[in-house]
Amino acid sequence: MAEYAVIRVGNKQHRVRDGETLVVERVATDEGKTFTPEVLLGGSKVTATVVGHERGPKIRIGKYKKRTGYKRHNGYRSALTRIQISLGTAAKAAPAKKEAAPKAEPAAAAPAAAPKGMPAGYADMTVAQIAEGAKTWRRPQLDAALAYEQQNANRKGAISALEAAIAAKEDQ
Repeated sequence: MAEYAVIRVGNKQHRVRDGETLVVERVATDEGKTFTPEVLLGGSKVTATVVGHERGPKIRIGKYKKRTGYKRHNGYRSALTRIQISLGTAAKAAPAKKEAAPKAEPAAAAPAAAPKGMPAGYADMTVAQIAEGAKTWRRPQLDAALAYEQQNANRKGAISALEAAIAAKEDQ
C-alpha cells in the first residue's frame, strides 16, 4: 500500500506521494529551495522542493456583440510553480518519542502499585492482548488487572474488556 498525504498549497488541496512532481499556483520560494506545505491528512512530514517557476497555457478571452462592430480580445497566462514532493516519517518517529517517556513512569509506579496476582507481563500488554487474555484468566487475576487499570493506566478499552470478562465469570 502506497503512502500518501493531502497538502494545501496556494489555497488548493493536493493528494501527493513521495517523489511526485506537481504544478501549483506560484509560491514565493526561490528555485532550488524547499518549503513545508500545510499537511491536512496523512501524518507524514511533507517537504516540497521548488523545481522551477513557469507560466501556464494562454487562455484567450473574446467579447463580441452582433451588429455593432464591438470585438475585444484579451489573454491570460497563469503564474505556476513546479514542485517535487518528499514524504518524511514524522508519524513513525513521533510515537517513539511518546513511548520513551511513559516507559520510565510505569517501571517506577509498577512495583509500588501493582496488585498481587496480576497476569505475567500485564503492564506491557496492549488493549487487544488484554481483551483476548481476559477470556482465559481466573477471577483473582481479573480483579487485580482491573485494580491496576483503574489506578495506573486507566485505558477505557482495557477496563471495559476486564469488566465484561468479570461479568461473564459471574454468569457461569
